[in-house]
Amino acid sequence: MVQKRYLPVIWITLLISLFVISIVSLALGPASITVKQTVAIISTGPSYAPTKLFSAAQHKIIWNLRLPRILTALVAGMVLAVSGMVYQALFRNPMADPYVLGISSGAAFGVAFGAFLGFIGGATGVWQVPLAAFLGAAGTAWCIFILSGGVRRPPATLLLTGIALNFLLSALMTLFMYLNRTQLQSIMQWTLGSFSTSTWSKLLIMSVTAALSIIPISLLTRELDILLLDEASALSIGVSVRTIRLILLVFSTLATSITVAFCGIIGFVGLMVPHIMRLITGPRHTILLPFSLVGGALMMVSADTLARTVLGASELPDGIITAIAGAPLFIVLLIQHKKEER
Repeated sequence: MVQKRYLPVIWITLLISLFVISIVSLALGPASITVKQTVAIISTGPSYAPTKLFSAAQHKIIWNLRLPRILTALVAGMVLAVSGMVYQALFRNPMADPYVLGISSGAAFGVAFGAFLGFIGGATGVWQVPLAAFLGAAGTAWCIFILSGGVRRPPATLLLTGIALNFLLSALMTLFMYLNRTQLQSIMQWTLGSFSTSTWSKLLIMSVTAALSIIPISLLTRELDILLLDEASALSIGVSVRTIRLILLVFSTLATSITVAFCGIIGFVGLMVPHIMRLITGPRHTILLPFSLVGGALMMVSADTLARTVLGASELPDGIITAIAGAPLFIVLLIQHKKEER
């Protein structure tokens, strides 16, 4: 844990890093646009006015393609990081996150199942997709909590339950792809994770949902600290553990499901960011939450920038980038837990 007097410096450094990487990411891509042109395009606003600094095509690329994509990655990173932080407190397990526990797969399964049954599509599909994703994620969270026996069970029980549900849901999604090949491309998006289909309308829905979910969570940071204690201690100071746990679970699951519905399954962000930020800020959620927000946004924008540029004209799914970075940390955490049990 870093000394408190250094936290403002680290906070400002994270914000500056996020801003710089976002600007650089806007300039990178197949179309040749310099950082100077990018700043000028953003400064002029969404309406194009003839100028010698940049062309109408460059203005359209930034405002219609790259900017909504980067902002979507930013919001998704914030949501996944905060959701991971909440799950780790709810289950008292530093290895818990929406991906590892199968919550993300549950959201993707809800969308795939809705598409298979024909409930998703048409002009109202933009609202049907988030609803199906939330129902799938909420059902998965409930199954994990019931099957694992709650927080009183060992961490391994929770993880094994989530992994088992992950396998089951992945198998079912593969079955849906086989039975309904017309939806193959859409379902593949959720299984790999990508921001390539980002639009301003999707970003608006994600941002509103993120705000409606993160703001209540930010008001319950004291309760998140208390949840790290045993249930008897929490009850002794007047905290209704079941009520608080249900509220936090609903809001974090809602935010995760909307992100998965529009961006696909992007793993390990909720595992890595809170864990790394906790090493800097300590366990208090009042400080951990804002650091996780910025850290999640920074990681996701960086990962998407790599996904867009590492192969040149081709593009990697964002879920591959985050998995390559997060899987080693997950293994390290497992080894640490094994040593602690001895």
